[in-house]
Amino acid sequence: MQKLILTGVIALIFFNCVAQTNKDELQKQRQQLRKEIQETEKVLNATKKTTKENLGQLSLINKRLDLQGNVIENITGQLKFIENDIYKSQREVNKLAKVLDTLKQEYAKSMEYAYKNRNSYDFLKFIFSASSFNDAIKRVTYLKSYRTYREQQGANIVRTQQLLQERINELSGNKQKKNITLTEKSKEMTVLEKQQDEKERIVNKLKGRQKELTAQISNKRKQDAKLRGMITAMIRKEIALANERAKQKALAEAAKNKAATNNNVAVTKPAVRTPKKTESVLVSSEADRALDASFERNRGSLPWPADGFILSHSGRNVLPGGVQYDNPGVSIGTAIGASVKAIFDGEVTLVNPMDDKQVVFVKHGKYFSVYSNLSGANVQRGQAVKTGQVVGRAGANDDGQGQVDLIIMKESNNVRPEQYLRRK
Repeated sequence: MQKLILTGVIALIFFNCVAQTNKDELQKQRQQLRKEIQETEKVLNATKKTTKENLGQLSLINKRLDLQGNVIENITGQLKFIENDIYKSQREVNKLAKVLDTLKQEYAKSMEYAYKNRNSYDFLKFIFSASSFNDAIKRVTYLKSYRTYREQQGANIVRTQQLLQERINELSGNKQKKNITLTEKSKEMTVLEKQQDEKERIVNKLKGRQKELTAQISNKRKQDAKLRGMITAMIRKEIALANERAKQKALAEAAKNKAATNNNVAVTKPAVRTPKKTESVLVSSEADRALDASFERNRGSLPWPADGFILSHSGRNVLPGGVQYDNPGVSIGTAIGASVKAIFDGEVTLVNPMDDKQVVFVKHGKYFSVYSNLSGANVQRGQAVKTGQVVGRAGANDDGQGQVDLIIMKESNNVRPEQYLRRK
């Protein structure tokens, strides 16, 4: 029985610790969300001062709405914990009230019995009527035990009353917490409604600039087409160079073996690593293989090329007014002239102008990262770069907003950059 009770106590302590940990996590998450909202608000206000209503502002407003929604969801989670605490406290109060009532009834019965048998003569008669000395001793012991039992009854009632009051206070405190949290949630809902109203105003204004937006998207599609042509040509060239290097290596090896055979020298063939059938021609050395494997291992944790916010995700984007745009990469809003950094170690394969901007291509094994809409490049072809090294500066887009576009290629295949970058 004692083992069972001990196990129950340990389980209760464990679950209480887990619950407290979850509550603490919710509090930390809410603090982080509020911090992100403040940072987003700061960037949004700065954008409003320098440019007219644009897609960048809409993107920031959407981000702020998502964060605000997460705050409300977080508070709802906290309310569930509080309501669970209220339920448990109420259950304990009900249970202790029943126990206290039972203890009082038992104590009343014992007091009634003691009152009816309060005459000292009756107690002496009870002792001296024993059949033997040992029986008399037992009866004395019984009377002492009975008195101790009554005292314990009184002490149990006092302890139970104290514990009951503690649970009542706890229940009252949890109800106050619930009211405070509900008030907080109501305020956050009001903030969310104001943010939604602001979004509607921005969307309506952008709809009024439908022709301008359509022209911007048309221009962006033309730039994307040029960029895709550059990427295709660059990767073809890299594949051709890799094939040529492999061919030259094979010819040199054959010539070396032939010369050794003509001179009657025993040819010791070096241990040659047999490439996998699925291995890319772009991964032709151990260094390439290590870099390629490391890039894949870091999928989902690569740094973003610039500080800022997402203007448009890769894939299909639907703009106000129903304008659709298929983004081959991810577009990042940032300050004009902000540093654009390499997302991973690699080698610069090409630095090329496009209209009045620059494009930088970096090879990571069979992967390529392409940074476009740069106002200038800080690297040159053939240069080795490290993760976080500045490769260029962000240029302005048609709205006067700083922007950098990132495309990631796996050989000739376009992949979603968001799958490789840290969650933003």
